[in-house]
Amino acid sequence: MDDDGRYRDSRSDFVRGAKDIAKVAKKQVGKKVGRGMDKMTDEYTKRSYKRFEEEDDDDDYAGVPSNDGGYYRNDSRANDEEGHSDSTEGHDEDDEIYEGEYQGIPRAESGKAGSMDGVTAAQAQQFRDLSAYEGERRKDQEELAQQYEAILQECGHGKFQWTLYFVLGLALMADGVEIFVVGFVLPSAQIDMCLSEPNKGMLGLIVYLGMMVGAFLWGGLADRIGRRQTLLISLSINSVFAFFSSFVQGYSSFLLCRLISGVGIGGSIPIVFSYYSEFLAQEKRGEHLSWLCMFWMIGGIYASAMAWAIIPHYGWSFQMGSAYQFHSWRVFVLVCAFPSVAAISALTTMPESPRFYLENGKHDEAWMILKQVHDTNMRAKGYPERVFSVTTIKTVKQMDELVNLGDGAAWHEKWRIKLTTLFHQVWSNFQTIFSPEYRRTTYMMMAVWFSMSFSYYGLTVWFPDMIKYLQKQEYSSRTKVFVKEKVEHVTFNFTLENQVHRQGEYFNDKFMNLKMKSMVFEDSLFEECYFEDITSTNTFFKNCTFIATLFYNTDLFKYRLINCKLINSTFLHNKEGCLLSDISDENNAYMVYFVSFLGTLAVLPGNIVSALLMDKIGRLRMLAGSSVISCISCFFLSFGNSESAMIALLCLFGGISIASWNSLDVLTVELYPSDKRTTAFGFLNALCKLAAVLGISIFTSFVGITKAVPILFASGALAAGSFLALKLPETRGQVLQ
Repeated sequence: MDDDGRYRDSRSDFVRGAKDIAKVAKKQVGKKVGRGMDKMTDEYTKRSYKRFEEEDDDDDYAGVPSNDGGYYRNDSRANDEEGHSDSTEGHDEDDEIYEGEYQGIPRAESGKAGSMDGVTAAQAQQFRDLSAYEGERRKDQEELAQQYEAILQECGHGKFQWTLYFVLGLALMADGVEIFVVGFVLPSAQIDMCLSEPNKGMLGLIVYLGMMVGAFLWGGLADRIGRRQTLLISLSINSVFAFFSSFVQGYSSFLLCRLISGVGIGGSIPIVFSYYSEFLAQEKRGEHLSWLCMFWMIGGIYASAMAWAIIPHYGWSFQMGSAYQFHSWRVFVLVCAFPSVAAISALTTMPESPRFYLENGKHDEAWMILKQVHDTNMRAKGYPERVFSVTTIKTVKQMDELVNLGDGAAWHEKWRIKLTTLFHQVWSNFQTIFSPEYRRTTYMMMAVWFSMSFSYYGLTVWFPDMIKYLQKQEYSSRTKVFVKEKVEHVTFNFTLENQVHRQGEYFNDKFMNLKMKSMVFEDSLFEECYFEDITSTNTFFKNCTFIATLFYNTDLFKYRLINCKLINSTFLHNKEGCLLSDISDENNAYMVYFVSFLGTLAVLPGNIVSALLMDKIGRLRMLAGSSVISCISCFFLSFGNSESAMIALLCLFGGISIASWNSLDVLTVELYPSDKRTTAFGFLNALCKLAAVLGISIFTSFVGITKAVPILFASGALAAGSFLALKLPETRGQVLQ
């Protein structure tokens, strides 16, 4: 045994000596002879090593399994003195022959099988290198996820996260406000801009189309240029064009401004949730992302309260002739831009996501931000002496970089190349979420997002329209009808409202300084009458005859006179354009603003419950359970035959369904890795807005016709969504990928 042991020791010493000599020889030959001779020496050295490595069982040289089944030495990266890649230095014979092939040295078997085509070999090598590189990148990401979770645990949850919570909450609030703006201003804007029914419909849907484009665009960019920077750009676009939209006069320009404003705010939801999640530890993530959802509700309450306080007060306006008018609804549009402006100001004080920096190889920047998080929280908790113990953080290998053309290229050429490269990177990242690894998850999430959005937005817009329809029916039931009345030498100087006059005769009557609201005159005769300072809404003259009648300073335009005969009648100083009436329609204000206020406030209990239970019962149970209860609540809509009943059902549905949305937001954040998170979230949110457009268009077309079809569609979509949600993987208790 002693002889055998001495033999092994001698053999081990010989192996170590041979390797050391070979390394020195390799370096010297490389310096004197050049690259070609160095490659030949490498090949000889590697083949010489192999003979000893097959017999080497010394513990000091024990290997570690590599990804491809071979072995590499534990200190291979530390001793990488020749500048070779980590994937080739210190590997076994298979890897070394693999490297020799890459350098143009043929395999030993190639002489038997014939020479391999150079181009084919290079292409095959390129694919193998890319696969190996992606494998290393994946391994780096997994190591980073575990280490990053431990670092967040050390940083704690405190002042920094709560500060970021309120800053990002303002951005989410701006998104909630944007949803309500057009709906609140539409009743006033349609009069101010003379909007037809098709134009009104387009104005109502334009914000969803803009947000659909914005969610996809900004979500993709946030994974490439950063969460904070992208959010600042998107909010700035929203603020600027929201400001412009309050001043422009024409319908087309207002439509364009609201479209671009929607594109800007479309990036808010996907970026805000991804951004905030990357500062939250695993045990806090579900709860605090759900608390963040409350700001969307606050945005709806803010919009409702401001609309109620501003729009009905038509005195808050000024005009410059008939060409420029700035009425109270424009003041409301301006006020609704404040949350976005506040979010921009606050966001400039916050750092970029350190997880984004680490995913993009920026170690020092990420370390400084995490240290800031740690120190801020420790000082706030009364432990300023605690030191951030992390010194090194894992960074992920980079696949590509933007092209730099140097100082000689023109600036426009540089920007063209950069933008083209950025577009290809974003598009490639988007295609990755449909790769085999994520395909099933993406398709399932698409189905759940679509079904939830189709039913939720369809019903929430259908509810107010149904209330309007019920109010209109009730208002029509109180209409007074006068038939064949004869009125002579009478002066009307009071408000005329909700009346129908048929086959009447009016002789030498004066209609002066009055308001006409929902007035209809049919088959009537006006002879030697005088109309002065008339302001009208929803007022029409049908098949009437005017003889020797004077219209002075009225808004009774030709389109209000349907199939009428004008004999020796004159219009003087007619009011030009569509002017807002100063009639305060309190009933309409109550319906539009107060009902929306109640609907958004009703989600508060559901938001609180979902936040407290999100990390206790899990995301999937919360999502599926809330969807099932929402589906059941849809059937109660059949019993809503009054205004109060419809308002109560709206509040019930909103309070239940908010838990589904909170769960869906948290699931989307946690199902995708950091370098694809906002891309996937943005795409799914864009699909959500498309489903909203379809749901609104379909549901509102049945107002006044039947309740059965909208209820059936909404219930079916929610049932399908709850079933598909159970097929998704549960992410509770997992580190952020």
